[in-house]
Amino acid sequence: MIRKAFVMTLKPDNETTYQARHNPICPELHNALKQNGVRNYSIFLEPGSDRLFAYAEIESEELWQKIAETEACRKWWSQMKDIMFTNADDSPVALDLREMFHLD
Repeated sequence: MIRKAFVMTLKPDNETTYQARHNPICPELHNALKQNGVRNYSIFLEPGSDRLFAYAEIESEELWQKIAETEACRKWWSQMKDIMFTNADDSPVALDLREMFHLD
């Protein structure tokens, strides 16, 4: 299992909307994540900012990349682009983080 962490940024004043859209997450996206090897996935908001910290345990980078090709993911990105900073393809602007320490 690969531990993956990254940060994203909400557009100002969208914390409540972001949380509401994730609780619960749409079943199609949930299935796409699970079918492509995502096991443990959490997103946290940094207090006093619009920065999101995401952590996922994934089976492989190749499967993780395949999620972006699913209809469920593309639809999700389109629905989220009004409240997040996104790339031209509607994917969230995300900065991958490098693991510096881990304790099992």
